[in-house]
Amino acid sequence: MSALPDFIARLLPFRSHFAPIRFGNGLVKMHFLDHGEGRPVLLLHGNPTWCFLWRKVMTGLEDRGLRLVAPDLIGLGLSDKPRALHEHTLRNHGQAVLELVERLDLRDVVLGVQDWGGPIGAWVAARSGGRVTGLVVLNTSVLKPHAYRATAFHRFSHVPLVSDAAFRLFNFPVPVLGRAQGDARSISGDVARAYAWPLRHVVDRAAPLAMARMVPDREDHPTVPELTDGDAWVRGFRGPAELVWGLRDPILARALKRHREALPHARVTETQAGHFLQEEVPDEIAAALRRVAGVESVAG
Repeated sequence: MSALPDFIARLLPFRSHFAPIRFGNGLVKMHFLDHGEGRPVLLLHGNPTWCFLWRKVMTGLEDRGLRLVAPDLIGLGLSDKPRALHEHTLRNHGQAVLELVERLDLRDVVLGVQDWGGPIGAWVAARSGGRVTGLVVLNTSVLKPHAYRATAFHRFSHVPLVSDAAFRLFNFPVPVLGRAQGDARSISGDVARAYAWPLRHVVDRAAPLAMARMVPDREDHPTVPELTDGDAWVRGFRGPAELVWGLRDPILARALKRHREALPHARVTETQAGHFLQEEVPDEIAAALRRVAGVESVAG
C-alpha cells in the first residue's frame, strides 16, 4: 500500500494498521485506525466513505482514556477491494468486523455507527457475546424495515446497466456527497478529494454499488435475516445509548422517529446536519460518545 497523498495525510493524523481478515471464502487485508488507550470505542462508517469520516470526532475524543478503533469496511477506504458484487453481503461485512473485534480483543465497547455501519454494527453486537456495552447511533437504520420502500437512490442502484455505469465508471455517488449535507461545503475541496481517492481506480468500485443493493427492497431480500438479528439486539439493549441525528439528511432524517421508539431510554441530540454528520457536527458526536463512555466532558 502506497503512502497517503499529502493532502489526506495532513487531514488524517492517525496511524494506519492492517489485519488479515476472512471475507466470504477468501482472506483480505482490513485497514483500521487504532489510537489511544483505555475503554475501546469502535467507530463504523458506511457507504461509500471510510475511516476518514471519523477524523474530527476522533480528535474530540483524544486524551480521554479511550482507545479509538475505526476500521475501513472491506471494499472501501484502504481495505482490500473484492470485485465480485455477490461477496458484499451484510453477513460477510459483519463477520469481517467481528473478526477484527475479536483479534483486537475489544471488550466493554462503546459502538458508534452511521449509515451501513449501523446494521453491520448491530449484527456484530448481537454476535459478540456481550462485548458491546454502550451505543451511539447516527443517521442510519439499525432496525428491520416496517415496509420495503427503497429510496430513489437505492432504486437507481438496481437499474440494469445504467447503475453499473454510474457507480463503476463515474464513481457515483462519491462526487455528489455534498448534496446529502446540511451544508454542501462540508464535503468540498480536499475533503471531497479524500473521499474519492481510495476509489480512484475503476476496478475498485464494486463495494459502493453492492452496498447500495444490500438495502432490502422486498421481504425475501438476502439482507433481511441479519437485519432481524440486529433489530432484536437493539430493541433489547439496556446499556447507555444516545442518538445524534442530522435533520437535513435527504435519505434518513425521518428514521429518527423509529429509533426513538426502539431506544426509548436514549438521549437524543437533533442537529441541522445532513447524512455525513461527522463532517458537520463532530463536537456533538464526540460529546455523546464521551457521555456513553463515562469519561469527563470537555469544559465549556
